[in-house]
Order: sequence, then structure tokens, then C-alpha cells
Amino acid sequence: MSDKKGWASTVAGWFIERDEAIPPETDFGGVPDPAPPPPTDNYATPSPTQSVFQKAPPPPAGGQVDFAAVFAAAGVDTDEQQRVARTTDLLRSLPAGTDPAVKKQIVEASLKAFGVPIEKIIEATVEEIQALDGYLRNGAADNEKLIQESESRIKQYEQEIQNIRNVMQQSVNEQQTLIKTCNDKKLEVQQVLEFFGQETVAKVVQASPKLHDPSAPVTTAN
Repeated sequence: MSDKKGWASTVAGWFIERDEAIPPETDFGGVPDPAPPPPTDNYATPSPTQSVFQKAPPPPAGGQVDFAAVFAAAGVDTDEQQRVARTTDLLRSLPAGTDPAVKKQIVEASLKAFGVPIEKIIEATVEEIQALDGYLRNGAADNEKLIQESESRIKQYEQEIQNIRNVMQQSVNEQQTLIKTCNDKKLEVQQVLEFFGQETVAKVVQASPKLHDPSAPVTTAN
């Protein structure tokens, strides 16, 4: 009994919960009901299925997946894929209201007609599920890596932006200090001009080629 429970626990990892549960009267050889599988949308946990690929599978394009290429990358050959596809098509062709026991008889008889042992079909099906699970987990790992790298780059850019802002603020502060320092010096020197008076200063400014009337418009050389 313990062996069956252990086997059922292993099998549980290959199934995804459906909205419509399998009818309780369905008999699949006396295998106990498997425990609920872990959430199927959480692939952050490392798994042996991540290493099932013999070569790099093709990346998804806009959410679309080349399943045949993914399976092939995991070592599921064309014949194995066709076995699963034929079985899937056969199951789809059965009327929805067919009794589960009758369905099982029809499917088993048809598969025997194909000349392919049921064990081979089950093995190929599990291989495809392994490939899909590994594909999802690798995708989740790649996505997590991308997010971490992007967050790191964002922090670098944010730090660079902050550094630029600091430089800007420092320049503004220095300019304000420069204005105050120069104005303080102007006030100090201005005492000499105040001593001689504005009228005298104005005459000297007008007569000197070195000096400029601050009220005159600015001219630029052609």
C-alpha cells in the first residue's frame, strides 16, 4: 500500500488541476487519488526538469511556443510526439457523454490497433510534460535574471541621475556664492566711486575707450 501511495505522490506532479474533476466512478487500475499538485504558476523552485533539454529550446515569440521544437530539444523524437498527438486526437474525437469505462475500452483498443504499447505512449506523454515544465522553469529563471539585471541597471541610472542632480545643485550653489562674493567686492570698490561722485565718474566713463556705459545696449561684432 505504501508503494502505491508513493507512486501516486510521484504521479501527482505531472497533473494540473482541472475545473471539472474526473468523475469518481472512473477506474484507472485502482491507483489511489493523487495528492493535490503544487501551484502550477510558481516555477521559482529549482527542479530536475530544468535540465531535461539536450540543446537549447527556441525562445517564445510573443507568447507563442513552437512545441514540436521544444519537445525535440528535450529529446522527444518525432515518433514519440506523433504517438501523443494521435492519442490526444483520439480522446478528443470521443463523444463528451460517453461512459468513462467505455472510453477507456475504446482508447485502449484503438491504441493496440496502432501497434504501440500503452507504456510507450505514457512515457512519451510524461517526456513532453517534463519538457514543458522545464521550459516554464527555465523561462521563469531567465525572467528572474532579467528582472534582477534590469533593477540593477535602474539603480545605476537612478544613481547617475542623482549624481547629475548633485552636480547641478552644486553649480547653482557655487553661482549663488559667486554672486554674493563679487557683489560684496563691488560694494567695497564702489566706495572709491562714491567718494568722487556720479557726475565725475560718468565723464571719465564716457571719455575712456576702456570703459563701458552699463546702460548702453550690448553690441556684437559681425
